[in-house]
Amino acid sequence: MKKLLVAFAAVAAFSAHAETLTVAATPVPHAEILEFVKPALAKEGVDLKVKVFTDYIQPNVQVAEKRLDANFFQHQPYLDEFNKAKGTHLVSVAGVHLEPLGAYSSKYKTIAELPGGANVVIPNDATNGGRALLLMAKAGLIKLKDSNNILSTVKDITENTKDLKIRELEAATIPRVLTQVDLALINTNYALEAKLDPAKDALFIEGSDSPYVNILVARPDDKDTDAMKKLVTALHSPEVKAFILEKYKGAVVPAF
Repeated sequence: MKKLLVAFAAVAAFSAHAETLTVAATPVPHAEILEFVKPALAKEGVDLKVKVFTDYIQPNVQVAEKRLDANFFQHQPYLDEFNKAKGTHLVSVAGVHLEPLGAYSSKYKTIAELPGGANVVIPNDATNGGRALLLMAKAGLIKLKDSNNILSTVKDITENTKDLKIRELEAATIPRVLTQVDLALINTNYALEAKLDPAKDALFIEGSDSPYVNILVARPDDKDTDAMKKLVTALHSPEVKAFILEKYKGAVVPAF
């Protein structure tokens, strides 16, 4: 009975002093990484709650509206564009990992096999759309006005020798239409959810020089809180690096 009372007292003490940190994340790999660090944060007095989203809009909206403390799903170019478009002032807290954007096909094994007039889908948000076009240009499929402009659009294509039919779709929906198109540019988190192996299945994929590191994002007033600092320390631990390398086999790369 005494042991039971001591246990209850310990739980009560933890509950009284634990600080709750609610973080939005897309399912793979972001939420999985956050779930992995939960036990370590609990020992540090932080009760991490992970709220899973499948879109790229609400996680930022809800952090900006103070309904959530932080989010983990995006890269800096996307955040910059979101802040500019929505008038928000969210900031990067720390870089965690890179998810190389890849090009996939259920019909062809190489770029050379792509027929003239092939149907291609890319993400419809400004930064990932531009990112997809830059990757296609690097692969030699198209030419752009400025090969360094991360916000390039289909209007910036100056050469399209294969007469590719490029359509824009919401990033999360692209894996669902993979069998209906000739080529699909897919973010790695959505590729993993669709059971694709970026290291094996992508016809071509971003290299390690990509600037699109995925970041932990918060409001300026929450950026340097004790709980947020503890989360960053946990995300940058050797254990997390080992977890990412072992679980994702190179499809997700640590950025610290």
